[in-house]
Amino acid sequence: MGILSRPTQLPAPESTIAGRDQYLFELATTHRVLGTEMLGPWPANLEIVYFGMGCFWGVERLFYQIPGVYVTAAGYQGGTTKHPTYEEVCTGMTGHTESVLVVFDPAQVSFKSLLKIFWEEHDPTSGMRQGNDIGTQYRSAIYLTSPEQLAIAEQTKFDYQTQLAAANLDQITTEIKLAPQFFYAEIYHQQYLDRVPNGYCGLKGTGVSCIS
Repeated sequence: MGILSRPTQLPAPESTIAGRDQYLFELATTHRVLGTEMLGPWPANLEIVYFGMGCFWGVERLFYQIPGVYVTAAGYQGGTTKHPTYEEVCTGMTGHTESVLVVFDPAQVSFKSLLKIFWEEHDPTSGMRQGNDIGTQYRSAIYLTSPEQLAIAEQTKFDYQTQLAAANLDQITTEIKLAPQFFYAEIYHQQYLDRVPNGYCGLKGTGVSCIS
């Protein structure tokens, strides 16, 4: 990762890479930190949400360290290319952003507390970039799995925008919608910062707190 520049305009759907009906690579099946099943199905009491906060290496580590999170995975989401590869996503011609699957137990960690972490730990005002990582694949996103989650996410966006405005910061550009299909990333991306403890992590917040 590091200082990277990719296309900053989403491609027209008709010009994206077509993709394929299956993955071109083997998928990780067991979380190397949590020891849990990565591909599902998961226990019925758990909830699912997907977060895009820039480079997914640091984002995944941020969430798998939280008590109550059952499993995480790095992947691609929000575009049109089916079963993309990392190289394809990096061209900017898939429409995907790097996202992280978060499966959590709401009895142990609330959805609002995860959203607070989301808002505070990256810059949701920066459009098609996070820090030195520039391109559509680094855009901020929350992809929800229920109307209830969607309503809560929108409310926290409104609340955080109020805090940002008070600090004279920009408007939130985060994409918020019901979750499109999630495509797992390659094995070497999964729990990357556990594999490479000194590896790149681009997470940096605005310094503004989100009042829960």
